[in-house]
Formats: sequence, structure tokens, C-alpha cells
Amino acid sequence: MSDSVRKKTIGPDAAPAEEEQPRVVGTDATLEDEVYGATLRPRTFEDYVGQEQIVDNLRIAIDAAARRGEPLEHVLFSGPPGLGKTTLANLIARATGGTLRPTSGPTLEKPKDLVGILTALENGDVLFIDEIHRLGTVVEEYLYPAMEDFQIDFVVDRGAYAKTLKLPLKRFTLVGATTRAGMLSAPLRDRFGIVHHLAYYEPAELRRIVERSARVLEIAMEPEGAQTIAERSRGTPRVANRLLRRVRDFAEVRAGGVITADVADEALRREGVDARGLDRLDRAYLDTIAAQYGGGPVGINAIAATLTEDVETLEDVVEPYLLKIGFVQRTAQGRKTTPAALAHLGVRPREERQQRLL
Repeated sequence: MSDSVRKKTIGPDAAPAEEEQPRVVGTDATLEDEVYGATLRPRTFEDYVGQEQIVDNLRIAIDAAARRGEPLEHVLFSGPPGLGKTTLANLIARATGGTLRPTSGPTLEKPKDLVGILTALENGDVLFIDEIHRLGTVVEEYLYPAMEDFQIDFVVDRGAYAKTLKLPLKRFTLVGATTRAGMLSAPLRDRFGIVHHLAYYEPAELRRIVERSARVLEIAMEPEGAQTIAERSRGTPRVANRLLRRVRDFAEVRAGGVITADVADEALRREGVDARGLDRLDRAYLDTIAAQYGGGPVGINAIAATLTEDVETLEDVVEPYLLKIGFVQRTAQGRKTTPAALAHLGVRPREERQQRLL
């Protein structure tokens, strides 16, 4: 599901197509993110900011595999989008001296799609499958012997004349990335020797990322400007770099090209991003629960109907960050806003409003 704000018309005069406006704080990779990503991605583990324990364990595993003369064990990264799973796959390939061969689960529709990639791998190459949880069952089963025994089993002919041919593969490392680890089948998950979950970043780490990106892009920025951007980046490096580019545009046109705290604040305010990194859709979600449903609990379907949004959009795009910062609670009865969310919105708690009426 795309990170976008959808404008919908309900009724008989509804437009045949939806108008989508990409969210500046969305975590889905846009074309602009891909273009700048190649420039901003760190080239070595030393340049990688955050996820210190994961990076340290990966470097130990890579060093140990190199000393044994073996390929690195297969690696699985899980976590929300935009936290650096693709970047880590690139760094693994660089550190092991192999070539990165990227693909994604949705593009591998048939076994022949996977077989063509596997047979082209050389010793030490890194096969990176993004959104690996979206692999089809048949394609996934072809991957099992490739991961375990470095071979593919071909079935030739049918019925009584059927034969199984084993095609050997070069020894490679599979790096899988998923935003939904729970959707991975147990047989596939168990075949990864190294499994890591990436967590959201702290503002101090995001500030270092913003400062590094500013140096790479040759952007003039004061430390306070970097801090303002970091605090509104929702714990996600991809969002931090995107906000930096939007603030840079504003600074070049309206502020002499220098990003200060005031310039960053004004630029992000114009983008609809508030001091906690919430955009219009986030605030509409919270306001719906607080104002129309008395703070909750309320079912997600009711919220989606009120906002004319898909349930999947709310669950996958809006709620993760709100849950992380403690602005919303998921209960058996439904969603509830917290006192912190009400304070941010400037709304009094329901009990206080009731007392004022008495």
C-alpha cells in the first residue's frame, strides 16, 4: 500500500479514479528517494549510523566467514520500511567482495524468474530479495534447496517418465528483507542463519544522518536546523533525508540557502509536518478518535469509514509511528487515544470535559 493521502468523493458522482498526494513523511521509497539513495548511502560499515549492535554482529560474522573461506550465512532483516535494510545488504556485498544482485518478492512470479537469477550468480555474490514475504509458495519451495545445498531441483517430463535433475549453483549469500516478519513461512525463516530486527532511530542518530547527508549534498546547515529535521523524521532515515531535501528547497528560495532551526520549522510547517513529525493524515486519524468517538475505544473499520481510508493504509502506514510514540493504544475493544495525544492536539480528556459540563 502506497504512503499517500487519498482524496475520495463518496456518492453517485464519485470520480472514477483517485487523486493521490504522496506523503512527505511516508516510508515507501519514491523515485526521488531511489535517485538520491545511491548518493547518500554509506559505503562502509564505519559510515553507517545507528543499529550499532546489528552492525557489530554482522562485521564479526563477515570476518569469521572470510577466515574460514566460506560465504556468509544467509541473512534476514525485518522491520519497518526506510530503516536501512537495503543499505545493509549493499554493505554486506562490499565487505564480502561480492556483487549485489537485487530483486523483490513480487517480481519473482514464476520459478523460472528465480532460476534465471540463481544460475547467474557467481561465488560470493549477494542475492538481495526485498519484501521476501511476498514470494509465491511455488517460488519459495524452489529457493529451499538453493539456500541449503546450493542446487536447484528440476523435474523433467511428467507421470511415470518424470525425472529430477539437480543443477549445482555457485555458493552465494541470500539477504532477505521484510516489513512483515510474521508473514514469512516457518520453513523459509528457519533457513536464515542470521536474523536481525531493525528498530526505529533516536533523534541523535537521525541528526548525524542529516548532517552527513547535508555534507554529501553540499547544503549549508546549522546544527539546530539538523536537530529540527531529525526530531520530525519519525525515527526513519529515509524520512529524514526526504525532509532535508524539502527544507533545502525552501532555504534556497526563501532563506538564502542556509538551513537554520527557524527555516527548517517554517519549511516543514508548510509541508504539514508538526513538531512530532505528524502530518495531516496522522492528525486526522487522532482527531477522529478524540473528537468523534470520545477518545475511544473505537474499531478500526469505523475510523477508516469516517476518514474514507483503507483499513490497510491506517494499520500499515499511520498506526506504527503513533503506537511507537505512545499516541494511540490498541485494545481488545478498539483504538484509544492517550493523554499525550490529546495534549498534542490541544484536546481535553473526556473526563475533564464531562466535569466542566457538570
